[in-house]
Amino acid sequence: MAEDFLGIAHSHIADLLTPITHGRGDDLTGDELETRFAWAAFSTLVEPGDTDARALVQALGPAEALRIVVHGEAADTVAARMREADQAAALSVTPRLTAAMARWKPRVSLSTATRALTAAAHLRAFLLTPDDTTWPLTLDALGDGAPLALWVRGDLARLPELNRSIALVGARAATGYGEHVAMESAAGLSDRGFAIVSGGAYGIDGAAHRAALASDQTTVAFLAGGVDRLYPAGNSRLLERIAHSGLLIGELPCGSPPTRWRFLQRNRLIAAVATATVVVEAGRRSGSLNTAGHAAMMGRPLGAVPGPITSPASSGCHRLIREYDAVCVTSADEMAELAIGAAVPEPALAPVAGTDRRTHATATGAAEETRLLDALSTRRSRPIADIAARSGLSAAEVMATLGRLELAGWVVEDEGSWSKVH
Repeated sequence: MAEDFLGIAHSHIADLLTPITHGRGDDLTGDELETRFAWAAFSTLVEPGDTDARALVQALGPAEALRIVVHGEAADTVAARMREADQAAALSVTPRLTAAMARWKPRVSLSTATRALTAAAHLRAFLLTPDDTTWPLTLDALGDGAPLALWVRGDLARLPELNRSIALVGARAATGYGEHVAMESAAGLSDRGFAIVSGGAYGIDGAAHRAALASDQTTVAFLAGGVDRLYPAGNSRLLERIAHSGLLIGELPCGSPPTRWRFLQRNRLIAAVATATVVVEAGRRSGSLNTAGHAAMMGRPLGAVPGPITSPASSGCHRLIREYDAVCVTSADEMAELAIGAAVPEPALAPVAGTDRRTHATATGAAEETRLLDALSTRRSRPIADIAARSGLSAAEVMATLGRLELAGWVVEDEGSWSKVH
């Protein structure tokens, strides 16, 4: 691509970076501006959880990593440079580097990066990077799966409160019992000085956030899209209140829509930043079990609230307690005890996804299929290049994955373009 992204950062985009640099935009040097712009621009190129991108940026720095992608350097050359800088990172990434470069290249766009920065500046959103002192160090537990950067709406002074926080998660289609327990638990934990972390969704998430706000305690909502995309729409007023009195955090830049893949990846952030995770109410296939799985794999305290044995809405919690050593918790006191020093359950649970047609791919390990289905439409056909840009996959990966999905009857081709089967 002809445009010099980092050169433009010095001139045309410096003003856009000022509102998102912790109020010190005028004090930033040229190199610092380039670095921050590179963090922002690189986050528009990759999907959440891209371990290859994280390894490249850690080895060579964000500015140099961005130059490499923009100018399309040969994978062999990049691998050699990585070996000089970070032997371990190079060993882990080199076999996949060609494919990684191919999937990032379709997303290189000056206009996309500029729109994301413009939207963030308009919202007074902050760009948070691993270089910042307020970066949540608990995210390091994700290793190369940690986010490249975070976009934050709210008071950054509240970020240290994540060091004493509990994630309350559960079903969107919650029962009255589940919402009651979520609200009582969030209020009780707030009174004990815990920040409440959740995903801003209907049901358990919303009940926990509302109770924390009513208790005048910090609550943090992690979004699956940009912090300008308040989803679900029915919770937009709640999410605006959280942005005003707590924190809204997204891994993706402004303008990014939430997708099923991004929801699943968002869950790892909730599990990583919280001191402990409690599943309040969940069916056997609830997406909140995915969050529980991430918490367990990182060795974080995991609790589950029991429900009536006749209630399908609590079968997931009972499964966690019976099969995966989650601690049975029934009160805010027990949840607080879990977070501050109770025995940590063994990390035995793998992330769980639902079994409907769109999430089956993730449940069987084919993440590419989930991302590709997210990028397709049932109403109009899309060409390979468009699908690659939307999914964050290379054209070769798109074509191979489409072949598998076509055999399974999930997609259909029409004169070189593809759509999703109803």
